[in-house]
Amino acid sequence: MNIQHQSDGHRGSFFFGEATNPLAEMVYVMAGPKKMIIEHTEVDESLKGQGVGAKLLEALVDFARKEEIKVIPLCPFANATFKKRKDLQDVLN
Repeated sequence: MNIQHQSDGHRGSFFFGEATNPLAEMVYVMAGPKKMIIEHTEVDESLKGQGVGAKLLEALVDFARKEEIKVIPLCPFANATFKKRKDLQDVLN
């Protein structure tokens, strides 16, 4: 699965599918140079139950680690996944 990243420096997303019409997307906003807020995750019905949301979060966490960014998961899905997965929690603010 090819997860892609787009950002304008302030807002961005990790997504699967076409950038203009993604099948799955995790949207974030930067709350400073080294702080990111995950706002929303959406996965198309055709991909439900396939772990796509987790793959989006893993891609975001990899990016946050490389850029030394702390993450605030306001999105209910991301927040619940962070609570379940200790291996991702090092990026939490």
